[in-house]
Amino acid sequence: MVKDMKQAIPIVMTITVLAVIAAVSALAPKDEPPSPLTQVKEQYTRKQTASVDHSKFPQLQRNFTRPQEVTEACIGCHNGRHVEVMQTAHWRWEREEYVPGRGVMYLGKRNSVNNFCLATSGNEQRCAKCHVGYGMTSVQTFDFNDPRNVDCLVCHDRSATYVKASDMAGYPDPKVNLNRAAQSVGRPTRDNCGTCHFFGGGGNNVKHGDMDMALSEPTRELDVHMAVDGANMQCVDCHTAEKHNIRGQVYSVSSMNRNRVTCEGCHTTTPHRDDLLNEHTLKVACQTCHIPTYAKAGATVVRWDWSTFGRLRDGKPYEERDADGNLAYKSIMGSFEWGKNLKPDYVWFNGTADHYMSGDRAPKDAQPILLNRFYGSYDDPDARIVPVKIMRTRQFYDPVNQMLALPLLFATERGKGALWQDFNPVRAAEVGMKERGLPFSGQIDFAETVMYWNLNHMVAPKEQALSCTECHTRNGSRIANLRDFYLPGRDHSPALDGAGKLLIALTLLGVLTHGGLRVASGILRRRNGGDGA
Repeated sequence: MVKDMKQAIPIVMTITVLAVIAAVSALAPKDEPPSPLTQVKEQYTRKQTASVDHSKFPQLQRNFTRPQEVTEACIGCHNGRHVEVMQTAHWRWEREEYVPGRGVMYLGKRNSVNNFCLATSGNEQRCAKCHVGYGMTSVQTFDFNDPRNVDCLVCHDRSATYVKASDMAGYPDPKVNLNRAAQSVGRPTRDNCGTCHFFGGGGNNVKHGDMDMALSEPTRELDVHMAVDGANMQCVDCHTAEKHNIRGQVYSVSSMNRNRVTCEGCHTTTPHRDDLLNEHTLKVACQTCHIPTYAKAGATVVRWDWSTFGRLRDGKPYEERDADGNLAYKSIMGSFEWGKNLKPDYVWFNGTADHYMSGDRAPKDAQPILLNRFYGSYDDPDARIVPVKIMRTRQFYDPVNQMLALPLLFATERGKGALWQDFNPVRAAEVGMKERGLPFSGQIDFAETVMYWNLNHMVAPKEQALSCTECHTRNGSRIANLRDFYLPGRDHSPALDGAGKLLIALTLLGVLTHGGLRVASGILRRRNGGDGA
């Protein structure tokens, strides 16, 4: 017996030690790989330093007198990069797209219509300020195969001094020190991208609503990703590039669901601890809850009325500004309405869009004319609810040919028919339509147009994300306009409510019946028991 016990002791001790080790292992934190979001945070909190100092390159020590000379110096070392740039939409102002109902076509700034400055074609002398090239006075005559006119500095200048002139077809301001800019080049910053994208439509935040010059150095409250007191992410951290083809699309000039930047790329499709919230990502875009307001820094234009064009004061053009300093009226443009800290509108979107193109017919009784239709519905498996800015404009219209009239807006001198120089809308429309090879009746009317602009920036801290009741509510739901599905808390269905009331009544009846039977049974048992005694 004693011998057996002595033999058992080592076995018991071994089992005990193994049990303790197993318990400790179970309680110890598991060595799991970091989540994608953790990896992103670590990546962007590390300060990036340039791998080379371009100011020390002998090729950049010369005195540059023309910007093309800078491009030639860049190409001398960065062999083939100019060829990549010349294949992009930033250079060509178009890309091959499949547009539903139209087939494969080339779509871009060359031929699309918007409801801000209407169209670039014919107005390149000014519009090319936001072209990655030099000397585009007309898309018809510009040599898209000349690499010397590629503008490397507009994206890569790090001196914060490079700026393009307003009316010089993409050439830099003559005051720019090309030597200083060339020797400073490096990875693009928010300022490089913002030079064009913050000022689309003619002024700060005019067009997009979520693209404001304040994003150059935003706080966490303004944008949680780009915040200088947070991750301090640059545009190119999300809008990555392959051979200078930058990911991301704006659906004023794009149609296909490709080459997009998505939140899920970093945050995955299950970013929440709450499974119920994760289920929402099937039909609700991240931006819908995490961009509760836009135009948080500067105001954005929400309506433009060209029909008030041409008013004079003392025989001269003039402009007026509102109490916040925003342009309320300008003789050469008409009237403007602005908004700040706005709630987005919401639409279904599957990533594909249609577009009003130059020359499309648009019957007047079909107004407002939708310039970029977003496709999607609840039944579309690829569609989700997304936030948008809706731009509304009253713009030039040919009532006889039933199409939007696209006048020539800008010329370097008077007498060429440009609206902003000659103040004759009929003549400007005649010249503009002729340049596009389109008919013009000689009559001018005005039509209401609508355009959608995706909201992807000005992402709020998670503490400021939408609460459930902002959508799931009977009164004032943010998505009250989306009626092709049933939303609990928002929608009222007499049949469903009646069925619910009936179920409650039956449940209550069942409870009362069951309780009554129990009481009656108890009484009977006591009575029978009393009789037996």
